[in-house]
Amino acid sequence: MKINWNYPTSMWVGENRVEDISKACKQLEISNPVFVTDKDLINLDMTNKILINLKKEFNHLAVFSNFSGNPFGENVEDGVKSYNQSKCDGVIAFGGGSAIDVGKAIAFMCGQKRPIWDFEDIGDYWTRADSSKISNIIAIPTTAGTGSETGRASAIINKESGIKKIIFHPKILPSIVILDPALTIDLSPRLTAATGMDALAHNLEAFCAPGFHPMADGIALEGIRLIKKSLNEVFKNGQNLDARLDMLAASTMGSTAFQKGLGAIHSLSHPVNAQFNVHHGLSNAIFMPYVLTFNKKEISNKIISICDYIGIEKSFENFIKWIMDLRQELNIPHKLSDIIDENKIDLDMLSKMAFDDPSTNGNPKKLDINHIKTMYEHSISGNLF
Repeated sequence: MKINWNYPTSMWVGENRVEDISKACKQLEISNPVFVTDKDLINLDMTNKILINLKKEFNHLAVFSNFSGNPFGENVEDGVKSYNQSKCDGVIAFGGGSAIDVGKAIAFMCGQKRPIWDFEDIGDYWTRADSSKISNIIAIPTTAGTGSETGRASAIINKESGIKKIIFHPKILPSIVILDPALTIDLSPRLTAATGMDALAHNLEAFCAPGFHPMADGIALEGIRLIKKSLNEVFKNGQNLDARLDMLAASTMGSTAFQKGLGAIHSLSHPVNAQFNVHHGLSNAIFMPYVLTFNKKEISNKIISICDYIGIEKSFENFIKWIMDLRQELNIPHKLSDIIDENKIDLDMLSKMAFDDPSTNGNPKKLDINHIKTMYEHSISGNLF
């Protein structure tokens, strides 16, 4: 299957669509691209083959890969220097959420005069940017989780404060996205599970967020259904291309839907990602049942609607059981203290950071800092509410 659709941006979907990168560049009038990927992906045969083919198509191809997961502002600065020194005119962002976030941030910052932190997702900060200086982006995800390819923001850590910041501008939504399930075949079961649970967290929190946004609700519901259908399958059988494509679609759907809002799953995760370099999808998966049960009163009706749509016996308890069973099947730890030494966790610091996180305002239940601390405590002890 090869198909294109145009929501929320131009999406080129199907096996081996990665072969159309140069075609995408020509469509966007990119003649001197920078290929942005991370330190791990740059050494893979898959990536090398793509680069060999691209070098046949372009007289000059810059490559930037000097970063790993949970990227810092300095990584973006280095990428911008590479972009400008090579006189690039567009970005090919290839990889998981970190690579695509960095690629988007490079395309955004290559012509700006203010520091990246001046464009945090607060109020109308994005209007400070010179929109005419933002370059075109082609995004090619190799994981099915963050959905950064259909997002208008990048998650970047401010090393000085140790806080993960959300950098926003409407024009950093990639112009063309290539969804090729063949690129995700070699994803390990561990990363398949973590990124898949990230996609679930996005769709789930978007659906449960307060407010009127029926389009986001519809997208999130179908995203959850696709995850229920295919996540366990790709964990067990990574060669199933149909299931891999389901997960890629669910990932893009999650990031499209969460323009409606996120919640405490993400609030709790972001400080842990920044302070302990924990994979974002893994932390989301760990926090999920604690946040859901904390929000039970406010979201029970919505959870029952999800059950009805995806074929689970309709009750809040049955949905939580499905989440818990799924985590167990995917070998997701039950407690935060299973992956971080409890003695190294500063609850007061994490709680303050989480309370200040922009996702907090989207939580169905209004939160104070003590609520945040209590959810952290439950995630450490393993006791649900």
